[in-house]
Amino acid sequence: LSNPSLLSFQNRTKMPRASKRKSDTPKSTSAKSARSESITTASGKTTKFGLSVDNLFQKYANKLLGMIDPEGIEALCSDLGVDHTNVKILMLAWKLKAEKQGYFTQDEWRKGLKDLQVDTINKLKKSLPKLEAEVMMPENFEDFYSYAFRYCLTEDKQKCVDIESICLLIDLVLGPQFRAQVDSFSEFLKNQTDYKVINMDQWMNFLRFCQEVSFPDLENYDLDQAWPVILDNFVEWMREKQN
Repeated sequence: LSNPSLLSFQNRTKMPRASKRKSDTPKSTSAKSARSESITTASGKTTKFGLSVDNLFQKYANKLLGMIDPEGIEALCSDLGVDHTNVKILMLAWKLKAEKQGYFTQDEWRKGLKDLQVDTINKLKKSLPKLEAEVMMPENFEDFYSYAFRYCLTEDKQKCVDIESICLLIDLVLGPQFRAQVDSFSEFLKNQTDYKVINMDQWMNFLRFCQEVSFPDLENYDLDQAWPVILDNFVEWMREKQN
């Protein structure tokens, strides 16, 4: 992949790499919550597996924040041998159910690694192909695709993502499956002037478009169906280009 990673969005777009606003940073896991999420035996003692998971977390965590921050994720990528441009990093965030772009809390780390059944960096590295296969299953991919959009909502009450970031993101998550559609839609978005941002409904409907509409002939695109106007405009733009 030659796509910029989500981590690089904070540098390439308006999304902040790290904000000083407290609301932009996930709260550190409380001691009580940490104990409750630790992997324990029936007697309440932390298992060897749980200790290994916690030790691995501490290797990458920012000690002041009590969580893995963007720098820690970059170090994790390096140890996994996975480039920042690889969509597998976003898939890992999905598996951890990470709520904030560029940050993994200890609870998220524990739950995710427990689900993956890995407690070392080598096991995590070996689990990535299986994770990718899990994400690509039809029953999971729509949730992953939706998560990718939510992961880019970095500000309080933000509901839309700017066009530049959308073009990067859609290339990352849909490019391998729907290259022609993604390239054409990205070109359209960069050249149109009516929309400066994309909302969740428009984002989700583009996935439906890729899955249902014959491309590039667009013969089965029905203007009478409940498509967002931006996709009507895209189809009109495509047909004008073809003619």
